[in-house]
This record gives sequence, structure tokens and C-alpha cells, in this order.
Amino acid sequence: MSENQSFRLLIAEDQPMIRKALIGLLELESDFAVVAAVGDGAEAIRAARAYSPDIVLMDIKMPRVDGIEATRAILRDNPKIRVIMLTTFENDDLIFEAILAGAQAYLLKDAEESEIMEAIRAAARGEPRLSSRVAEKIIGEFRRVKGPERAGESLGEDLLTEREKSVLSGVASGKGNREIARELKLAEGTVKNHVSAILAKLHLRSRTELAIKALSARS
Repeated sequence: MSENQSFRLLIAEDQPMIRKALIGLLELESDFAVVAAVGDGAEAIRAARAYSPDIVLMDIKMPRVDGIEATRAILRDNPKIRVIMLTTFENDDLIFEAILAGAQAYLLKDAEESEIMEAIRAAARGEPRLSSRVAEKIIGEFRRVKGPERAGESLGEDLLTEREKSVLSGVASGKGNREIARELKLAEGTVKNHVSAILAKLHLRSRTELAIKALSARS
């Protein structure tokens, strides 16, 4: 996509004041056109189908359908859409889950305006962008899992039950507890308990570390 073109943007943000501020900010740019602004993930999915935006600015924590689940649904419908997570949350698990769901960028809401604008233009070119604090977290987790002290260490799936292996496969694919529960026909709380059991058996500390470990073992 040429930067001379107008990028069609969809904003998904549940806070009205932030939503209005983003609209005002983006409309100052001659190459941005906000085609819709919605307040939750379910509306974002519908708006993406209706307007076919180039870029979606997506909050994570929203009512009805969260930003990660909405991202998966939008990209299933149209893989060409680029999703930028713009959120206040730096939780490691949310970051990793969002990226595995297909987010092109993960920015924090305290980012500079210029950083947000550059992330949008970079996403339109197919380039990923992470805020510096988010990048540090991902690199830290990767080093912790792939460090020299763990070289050659197997995942240890032989310690898991068949049900736990199915849950692990979902985690490694970037799926949330709700989606895994739906696929395996389990209660969401049961999936959460399975994840906790897997972490304990494999001596891992977080869902993020588990996902990286699983992906590394299969690469």
C-alpha cells in the first residue's frame, strides 16, 4: 500500500472520551480516514465486515467481546486487515496472546502521538511495531525460555494427560481459555485449572512462558 493512499481506520475503544480523542487526532492526518468508531469487540467485528478497514485500532479489555477474540474473528473474515492493539495493559499473557491472535502491533496508550501515527503507517506496509516496554517483556520471556541453561531441554509433554495436551495445543496456538473451552466442550474454569496444572508440572511461571516453550519445542 502506498503512503499516498488514504488508510481506512476502524477504532474499537470502550471509553467514549478516548474514542473521541483518537478520532480527532487521526482526522488531522491527510492520509487517514476514520470509517467507524465502536465501543466493544462485537461491534468491531460487525463494523469490520461492513466497512473493510485497512487498519483497526483495538483496545483489549472491552465489554461483550474482548479485543483479542475480536481480532481473531476479524482476521478470519479478512486476513488483509491489520490490527493494532492500543491498550493500557502490559500483562505478559495478554501481550503474547494478542500477537498470536494476529495483532500487527502492540502499543500502550501513553505512547507519543508520533509513535501511534508511525505504527499505523508501518502496519499498512505490513511491518510490526511494539512499544519499547512491550518489546523488552517479550525479549525477556524469550531469553528466559531459550537461555543456555535450558538448551536441549524437552517440553516434557509426557508428564501431561491427554486433556492437558489438548489444552496446551490451544495455548501454543494463541487461543484464550474461552476459545479452548468452546473447542474442547469444557467449562472455562476447567481450562484455567488445566493450564495451572500444566504450569506446575512443567515448572513454568506464566502462560506466556508456556506458549513460547511449546512453540520452541515444536520448531
